[in-house]
Amino acid sequence: MSRKLRFRGESHHKVDGKGRVSIPASFRRVLEAGDPNFTEGLNPELVIVYGDSRRKYLECYTVQAIEEVDEKIEALPRGSVERKMLQRLFNTQSHATSVDETGRLVLPAKLRDKIGLTSEALFTGAGDTFQIWEPSTYESEELAATEEWLGELPDDVDPLIFLDQQPGG
Repeated sequence: MSRKLRFRGESHHKVDGKGRVSIPASFRRVLEAGDPNFTEGLNPELVIVYGDSRRKYLECYTVQAIEEVDEKIEALPRGSVERKMLQRLFNTQSHATSVDETGRLVLPAKLRDKIGLTSEALFTGAGDTFQIWEPSTYESEELAATEEWLGELPDDVDPLIFLDQQPGG
């Protein structure tokens, strides 16, 4: 069984006036591995989900990861509200693209404006996806939420304990 590559770590990158931003090299390797059509010399494809108004970041999926989401959506009853809403969030409110020859993404103005991205982007690994944030939003929203969650735990509780719990338990 081959090892599944994951998006890990965080990295700051400059965004130019045309919305071009370099993708961390380790993230490009995961995108290549997650694109069944990728071969050396081609540019890996990905899907950027920008989602609803509550989402303050761009979520980037490999081809394989978004296909897994699509399969789960298609398994829902046709015509159900859940299927319609998930199709809207993941199919309509998304942008299919590819990495360019120089290892960059071109982020359309609509996507940059949605998250307030100007001159710098923060890339954060999230396992089978990665996120693109405006750095100050990440600090004020995500890091603050993580610190709050950790602060609510008793001092003698190691967060790793949650890995052994059943989902929903």
